Order: sequence, then structure tokens, then C-alpha cells
Amino acid sequence: ARFYSPRRQQYVGKLKFASLESSQGSKKLIVATEKNVVAALNSRSGEILWRHVDKGTPEGAIDAMLIHGQDAITVSNAGRILRSWETNIGGLNWETSLDTGSFQVASLVALQDVVKYVAVLKKAAISLHYLSNGHQKWVEHLPERQENIFNESTQYQLLYSHGTGVIHVLGIVPQSHLNVLTFSVEDGEITKQVLRVAAPWLKSLNGVCSVVGEAVLVCMDMGTHSLYVCCLETEQEMKQIPLQSLDLEFADGFQPRILATQPNVISASRTQFFLQLSPSHFSLLQYKHGLLSHLRDFQQAALVSFATTGEKTVAAVLTCRSELKSGSSDGLAAGSTLEDSQKQESLTCSNQTYNINLYLVETGQRLLDTTITFNLEQGGAKPQQLYIQVFLKKDDSVGYRALVQTEDHMLMFLQQPGKVVWSREESLAEVVSLEMVDLPLTGAQAELEGEFGKKADGLLGMFLKRLSSQLILLQAWTAHLWKMFYDARKPRSQIKNEINIDNLARDEFNLQKMMVMVTASGKLFGIESSSGTILWKQYLKNVRPGSSFKLMVQRTTAHFPHPPQCTLLVKDKETKMSFLYVFNPIFGKRSQVAPPVLKRPVLQTLLLPIMDQDYAKVLLLIDDEYKVTAFPATKNVLRQLEEIAHSIFFYLVDAEQGKLSGFRLKRDLTTEESWEVIIPTEVQRIVTVKGKRSNEHVHSQGRVMGDRSVLYKSLNPNLLAVVTESTDTHHERTFIGIYLIDGVTGRIIHSSVQKKAKGPVHIVHSENWVVYQYWNTKARRNEFTVLELYEGTEQYNATAFSSLDRPILPQVLQQSYIFPSAISAMEATITERGITSRHLLIGLPSGAILSLPKALLDPRRPEIPTEQSREENLIPYSPDVQIHAERFINYNQTICRMRGIYTAPSGLESTCLVVAYGLDIYQTRVYPSKQFDVLKDDYDYVLISSVLFGLVFATMITKRLAQVKLLNRAWR
Repeated sequence: ARFYSPRRQQYVGKLKFASLESSQGSKKLIVATEKNVVAALNSRSGEILWRHVDKGTPEGAIDAMLIHGQDAITVSNAGRILRSWETNIGGLNWETSLDTGSFQVASLVALQDVVKYVAVLKKAAISLHYLSNGHQKWVEHLPERQENIFNESTQYQLLYSHGTGVIHVLGIVPQSHLNVLTFSVEDGEITKQVLRVAAPWLKSLNGVCSVVGEAVLVCMDMGTHSLYVCCLETEQEMKQIPLQSLDLEFADGFQPRILATQPNVISASRTQFFLQLSPSHFSLLQYKHGLLSHLRDFQQAALVSFATTGEKTVAAVLTCRSELKSGSSDGLAAGSTLEDSQKQESLTCSNQTYNINLYLVETGQRLLDTTITFNLEQGGAKPQQLYIQVFLKKDDSVGYRALVQTEDHMLMFLQQPGKVVWSREESLAEVVSLEMVDLPLTGAQAELEGEFGKKADGLLGMFLKRLSSQLILLQAWTAHLWKMFYDARKPRSQIKNEINIDNLARDEFNLQKMMVMVTASGKLFGIESSSGTILWKQYLKNVRPGSSFKLMVQRTTAHFPHPPQCTLLVKDKETKMSFLYVFNPIFGKRSQVAPPVLKRPVLQTLLLPIMDQDYAKVLLLIDDEYKVTAFPATKNVLRQLEEIAHSIFFYLVDAEQGKLSGFRLKRDLTTEESWEVIIPTEVQRIVTVKGKRSNEHVHSQGRVMGDRSVLYKSLNPNLLAVVTESTDTHHERTFIGIYLIDGVTGRIIHSSVQKKAKGPVHIVHSENWVVYQYWNTKARRNEFTVLELYEGTEQYNATAFSSLDRPILPQVLQQSYIFPSAISAMEATITERGITSRHLLIGLPSGAILSLPKALLDPRRPEIPTEQSREENLIPYSPDVQIHAERFINYNQTICRMRGIYTAPSGLESTCLVVAYGLDIYQTRVYPSKQFDVLKDDYDYVLISSVLFGLVFATMITKRLAQVKLLNRAWR
């Protein structure tokens, strides 16, 4: 505990765009992600060199990224903001605002063999900006409607320029024709008459059409199984080329794609392009001098990509090393997004071994000695994106590195012949659920547990067990001494304290734990808390985007020899159907226990304190027909449920209808509605329902007041805090409502309304208090309100609590405070026995975590201090809560876009374990009442040892002197 240092791991998220420098000695790659992040990664280690995080809303979404030399150009906020970044240090070169309009595409534009401009195409306009400073050179509005076309509007979707001083803009009137506009780069004037090309079969240009060679448009038609080509500069009609002439045909139900490449905007696009005919079938074609030729067919390709170095352009093809089989999960497509791939058939690589090969685009010939072979985890995700970094070696041969992104958002950087240079788990940028599990016992501790945990085998048997236990302890002690001696001979820098699953063991104070994290991509991680080492990972293939997760610990490591057990409930967003995944949280292996098959959508889960014969807590699942499923459902469990069914209650929330319902369990495992609360949805909507944590311990049942009387807390474990927000968004009529409802009886204990207030609302519900934060629209500031519930100076029932026997409503004390910042997340500290003072951990938008003593948010703080309030150590009331930098627990290690804070108790009462997660993950320990149960660093061991030895020595001397004195007295 003394030498612990906090850990922070930074991420960028799933890649949207990536650019790899085309030189052998390059040290960085530039990426833009779906998390609205622009960053540079070290190509040798995978570490983040620099990172810029935009807003987490759609306003910060990155629509396009272009690279030229040392500049990275990004278009964001739906085409409203154009930025240029210096790629070496990440500095902002310039930023400019663009006119509103639906963004389509952006492209670099060259003039006289020099790239000088960047063009941005929107739905109704095209603008040209200087690459050096972002200033607008010209803007031209595009004709939306034309005569005699039934007033249909033109959708402009493509932009093409190849250094000839003109820009071609392509628009489409769906199922009618194409419009081709040609603008002069110098002044934006239309240099030639608008070209109208009939294309009644064409609905969109994106993915279906592309420009190859010297401004030749190539499009596909699923209906006639043909390619259509048209030279934008010389021709006025499409020329049909049937695919049958090349012995090719489209797969049924698959939307084909054309993948072309333009290595440099100074010159024309390559005449070669990929035609994707099915999820696994790509053909490399060439259209040159009016002829379409077939260069090479790739029947078993998963991903393809183009890359250029100097004058050489190559095609990289990723294939499965074994035969590919049709599967049932998501499909793969080159450069495709997850939404696209879901619509395709899929490919399953049985051994998860893949090859990447390079081919010359001019001939389709495979380059020798360019194979990269790599393996992915068995049963894991498939590759989804492929980026290639090509360079010329000294002997003029082609070398390359590959960046592969898988479905579970893992990045792998590979070099020949298959070495993994580094990998990054970018799914950890979106953690959705988290639990901490105690580490297992050591071998010696487990042996002792087994000795005491089994029935007696007689005197001799127990003696032999004790001998074997002592031998194991002696062996472990000898190995520890040998390791200390061996490490002492090494330099300190060479001593490795690597943590792996084999040497995992609980420490003396239970400070090291296993962090089980569930990410939005459906990937599970087991991370050791003190080092941040990923010990295991598991990918759930059948999880769709937008699914919700609930992680529950059914059995901890305390029940040796039974392994710990976690259960994950996954609920699909669209179908509302759920399934259970049961696994060992220490090793990440799927449990042999078969969970029940859930045939109906699950509305609520309830983890009961009762256990089966294997010490697994019973999980109740309530479906949309209010039927209950128990897991595990053994005879012993069902018998226990029958006995305690009368005391099992649960609640359901229907936010759409504004209804809270309470149910009780019957002996036959059916349910009966016991109460209902209706929140009128035309006035307000339910935002949050928050109960108390099941592992929370309350040490003190009351507060001693200044007159020595006791004010007893109202500790209702069934209390629910319901937060509502007005549906009227006008700042004069908005309000926040708070309801404290007993989850067993449906009784409204307290309700209050904050007028002229709005969310987002962050709430913490613990012990006998509730703290929530909101935005005051009238005063334009953030405020806290704290509620505390007390029974009074006399306890109604000191021995047992029952919601059914509470005639007197508790006293509710309330006070509000001003907070000078918005809040990203909020949670309360928790300790093993609840003796330590409680602190609120508040995540700020700046990335800092503020540790605020709960005593500052006490509704009993007096405006005018009295003798009794001083006796009670109550702080005089001041409405302002200040943010002091010394209360930040993460110092300068800020957490970007924080979404949640998780707290867990440790073996030390003074210590609370904290994990903050968002785009980054930060793990630390906090000591709300200092480390009162740990010796200080400057503790004087020499002095106390000297005193003890002196006392022992003095005791021995005085004992001897006393004996001599008694002997002398006896002789007198």
C-alpha cells in the first residue's frame, strides 16, 4: 500500500480513418476514430504520441481525414469545421468554419504539380480552401433542380480532381440520370456545359460508382449484372460491359462495391480497381484505353487494401489460411463499417490463422517474400479493417507493415513474416459494466482452507494433513528466499515482477483485485488492478451494437474449492431478447454450468442472498410475462425459495408509460402486483431509478448531537430514489422531481420539486442520504441538493427492519449547495465495515476527480453556529462548494470523457479502491480518513525496537534482582 502508484491507460477508440507513412523509418501513424479523436500512434510501440479529443456528441464526429506531407486535414461536425493539424507534435495549424449543409466528400486539389487546396463538397455547394491557411478561395452553389425532370432534386455525392486545373462534381437524380459539373480551380467557374448522362438504374453513387484512370466513371448495375463506364471529359453516355464477358457474376442478395485508389491527387487514379462480388470474392480489374480486363480473381479474400510507395502501387489481400466456411455472424468487407458488414453474409475462419499477401496492381502478380501470417484468438473476432504501410528497401524490393483492426476493436501492427509489433485493445475506450473480484488464495492458503474445511478424518489423518501443509509452506518459503537472493544479484532495472494468471494470489490486505470489464463491443476483460495487466479476454460473437449489459458476481473466491462465478446478462436493443453468459472471472473461462435459455425478454434481475449447495447466489430473472426463472434452479434452491417467497419483492420501471410497479413472489414462483405509482408522462418523464448498493455496510446507526442525545438514521434497504425531468423544455417551466419510494410497499416517503432546473442529473444513494446534481436554469449554475432521512431521537425497532411495519414517516432534512463546475460522473467511497468517513468522488469535464467530504454536504450545517453545533463539529453553512486542486485524486492524469466511477472496498478499512472509466481507464486508491490502520512511512522502527529490547532486558534484570532480594530477606 505504501509504494502504490496510480495507473492510467489511454485509448482512442475504434478507427474510422488511418494513414500510415510510406517510409521504412517512419515512426508514427495518424488515426481518426469513431470516438471523435484525432491522434498519432508510435508505429514502433503503439503508444499515443499526441491526441485531440473533440466533443462526444455528433457535433464532434469526424467526417473525413486527408493527409498531405506533415499536415492532417479533418472535416468534422457534419462538414461545418475544417481543421489542419501538424502531425509531428499535434499542433493546430488552422481552423475555419464552413457554411451549413449536408457534407458529402472532401478531397485535396493540385494545381501545376503542387497540392495547394482542399475541396469540400456539400449537398448544395462546393468550396475550395487554401491548404496553407484554410482561407476560402471560392465557393459555388450547385444547381439543385433542372427543368423537365419533374422537379426532382440532384444529390451531389462525388468529387474528382487529378491536377489538370479542373474539378469534376458528380450528382445523381435517383433512377434518372447523372449530372457532371466541371469547375475551374482558379476561379470556380463552370468550364464546360453540364454533362447529363442517362442512368435510370442508378439510385446512389456511394460504393456503387468510382472514378478510375483519366476521369473515367465506373458504375455497377445489379439488375443487368453489368459494369457501366463513361469518360467524364469526352463522353456523354454510359457504355455497358456485361460481367459475363469476364466470367464473373454477383452473389445473390449482396450489394457489390467498387474500390479504386488515387495515390496522388497530382496524377490520375489508377486504372486498376477492385470489384467486390460477394463477402469473400474480390476481382482485380483494369479499365485502360477503353478496354476492361480481368487481372486476378480472389475467391477467398476477407479484406483488401491499396497502398503506394514512389511509383509502385500494390494491392494487399487478407485471406484465411484454411478454407473459409459460411457462418451466421457479421460479414467482412474491405473498408466497410460495422453497419455495412451486418448486411452481408459472413466468413468464419476455423483456425483463426490469416495471411496477407501483396500483388502488383498492373499485372495482378503476387510479390515473392511478402507474406505475413498471424493468428487471432480461437473463437475470437474476425478482421474488419486493413491498412498497409509500404516502403522500398535498399535493394528496391517492396517491404511493408500492416495494421489490422478486428470486430472487437483490437488493433494489431504486424511486420514480416508475421511478428506482432504491438497490439491495442481499443474496445476498452467504451467500458459499460465493471466489477471487482477478490483474487484466489495461494497454494499454501488453499491447503489450509482444505484442511479446516473438510470433515475430520481421525487423529492420524489430520496429523498427516498438517504435516503436508507445513511442508508446502516450507517449500513456498524456500522458493521465496531463493527468488529474493536471485533478484538481489541483478541490477534493479532487470528485475521483472510480471503478473500472470499462474502467479495470481491475494495479497495480505486484499488490495489487489481482478477487474472484470465488459465493453460495448461485447468483449470481456480480466485486468489485474495494481499493474493494469490484461490477464484474459473473451469475445462474445453474438452481441449486436447497442446491446445493454448487466454483470453480477454469483460466487466469490471465498468458497474454495469451488471456482468463482460471474454471470453476464446481455440484452439486445432491437429484439429485447436476452441471454446469459456464465464464466470464471479469474481465468476468463466459460463455466461448465449451463445457464437457462431465456425465451422471453427479461425486465428485471434480482441477486438473492440465498445460496445453492455450491455457494452460488441465486439469480432471479423476471420476463415480460412476469414469470420468474431461477438460476441455479436445483431442488435445494427451489425449496429455499418456497420458504422465503413471502419476503421477496421486486420492482419494474416502464419509463415510456411513466409507471413504477411493485411485485411480490409467490411460493409457486409466480408473481403478484402489490403496488403501482404513475408518473404522468405528459408532464414529466422518469430519468433515473437508483437503489442502494447490496454490499454496503453501515457502521453507526445514529449521530450523537451536541446535547448528547442520538439522532437515529432511517436505514431503509428497500428505498428507491426516482428522478424525473419535465417534458417541457422551456427554461421557465423546466423542473426536476425527486421521489423516495419504498420498493416493498410503494409508499412515497418523500417528494420534492426543483423548479427551473434541468438535467443531466447525477445521483448517489447511500445509507440514509441522497445527493443529486442538476442545472439551475434561472441562476445558470450547477447545484447539489442533499437529502438525509432520520427516525428521530428514538428508534422504532432496533433489532429488525421491515417495510411492512413502519407507521411513522422519517424526518427529511434538505439543503442545497452551489457547485462551480459541471459533472461527468459521481460515486461515493465504500469500505469494508463503513467506519471510514464517506467522500463523494466527482468526475469533472476537465478529467479531474474531486474527492469531496460528505461532511461538506450535510443538511444540518447551521447558518449561525451554536455551542451545540460546535460540539458536534458541524461546519457553518456556506452555499458555495469550492474546488480545491489538492482534493484531486488523479493529479495531472486526467481522464478524457469520463462516463463512470466504480468504488470497491479493500481488506484495509481505511482504503477504498477506485476505477474511473471513459475514453481512458484510471485506477487508484483513496483514504478518506487517512491511513489510520497502516504505519506511516517515517515510522521509527529502530527507536521502538530499541525501547522494546530495553524493556525486555530491564525486565530480566529486575526479575533477577527481585529473586536475590527475596533470598537475602529469607536468610535474615
